[in-house]
Amino acid sequence: MTKTKTDYEQIAQQLKPRFQAFIDGKYCDTISGETFSCHNPATEEFIGDIAHCDAADVDKAVAVARKRFEQGVWSQRPPEERKEVLLKLADLVRKHTDELAVLESLDTGKTITDCLHEIGTEAPAFFQWYAELADKAFGKIAPTGPDALGLIVKEPVGIAGAIVPWNFPFLMAVWKIAPSLAVGCSVIVKPAEQSPLTALRLAELAQQAGVPDGVLNILPGMGETAGQAIGRHNDIDVVSFTGSTEVGRMFMRYSGDSNLKGIGLELGGKSPFLVLEDATINDDLIEHAAMSAFWNGGQNCSANMRQIIAAPLVEEYTARICERVQKFTLGDPLDPNTEIGSMITPEHKQNVMNYIHKGNQEGAKMLMGGDLERTGSYIKPTVFTDVTNNMTIAQEEIFGPVLGIMPVQSTAEALQVARDTDYGLHATLFTQDINRAIKTARALPCGTVSINGFSEGDIKTPFGGYKLSGSLSRDNGTEAIEQYLQTKTIWINVQ
Repeated sequence: MTKTKTDYEQIAQQLKPRFQAFIDGKYCDTISGETFSCHNPATEEFIGDIAHCDAADVDKAVAVARKRFEQGVWSQRPPEERKEVLLKLADLVRKHTDELAVLESLDTGKTITDCLHEIGTEAPAFFQWYAELADKAFGKIAPTGPDALGLIVKEPVGIAGAIVPWNFPFLMAVWKIAPSLAVGCSVIVKPAEQSPLTALRLAELAQQAGVPDGVLNILPGMGETAGQAIGRHNDIDVVSFTGSTEVGRMFMRYSGDSNLKGIGLELGGKSPFLVLEDATINDDLIEHAAMSAFWNGGQNCSANMRQIIAAPLVEEYTARICERVQKFTLGDPLDPNTEIGSMITPEHKQNVMNYIHKGNQEGAKMLMGGDLERTGSYIKPTVFTDVTNNMTIAQEEIFGPVLGIMPVQSTAEALQVARDTDYGLHATLFTQDINRAIKTARALPCGTVSINGFSEGDIKTPFGGYKLSGSLSRDNGTEAIEQYLQTKTIWINVQ
């Protein structure tokens, strides 16, 4: 039976969130006793005081994670058994979907509809998919003469640090936890300080599924405390980070200042949405255009805010996209009818509003949107036209509900504008010419190109970026497990 806003409000009243860190299979206070406050960004209501982990807590978690890794309680467990545990965890997440979704909605201002899909459908599928890969990380045998045998084997790297963003807190945690546990690593997760609650609950479910104590540890805290301590720690073997390019640079420096740990980066974006002259402006295209910019309130690293439109189509396109955007429903995130919730914090709302003001100041024409004056951190979906590539809103990642229309005169100019960015995460391209589609996709320097529809791919396809959008590592797909494996050669002389 489909639940209503009242149903979700009743679930919210019954929640008992966890506020302590999770280390060695137990919820515990920080060594310092420090906490930070957590608020619902949609209502500004206080939720609780969260454990504020720092370097001492990271040391504690790393020590137990290393001990468990060397004991082999997980790292040397047969892969078939690791698979069974992860499959149980997938089932537990499905069983607790409503609870987790409401918890995440309260913590972030995300719509309950998005939370239900991400937590109830996508996240369990990731656990299940990587569970099935646990016994499929094959090594190789090198070609040799009869006097030698060369084995090339894959081993878990050791302790993996996972730094998770606030825009998809549960799903991004799963993106990193599932493949790293599947191959046998111990894992230390730092959820974003703005959205730690579902990751803390996930730790308890993982324990129930059979993940041994100390193998998965959740340390809430600030980037400059817990995050930096993870990045600088000499006994963490790899860090997978999703977040801003600015902080990604810091993790590269942390690695250089410590043990040269591997750093996997999935960073910011300024992703283009290209509509070439031969495209048909229909309902499907307009829906993809709107969702590519405004899904999750634009708080998405692959958001297609730069909408590069062939000049002959601009007038029709502009009218159609404005008509669609006016239909978005803003409001209570726990109402299933709500399509756009709040920004993550009042500070982030102000940052997005500063970009909107900048767009107006630099000569872009704002057709709709702006501040929504009500309790909570809300911004109306905003549409600019006459955007040029030298404007701040066309170059910097806004991470909010802002769409900019950029007219171009030719496919060559569209490609030039699309490439004129420091980022390279994602692009969407609409054209009816398959040859033009393939040629343009190959010319776009970004990690994912979606043709005739906005998509990030799925669990089977790697996700990551070029240029300032990331490193060579990738989340998702079989490529994700490579972050958490190292390669060893065993050379045997045959007597």
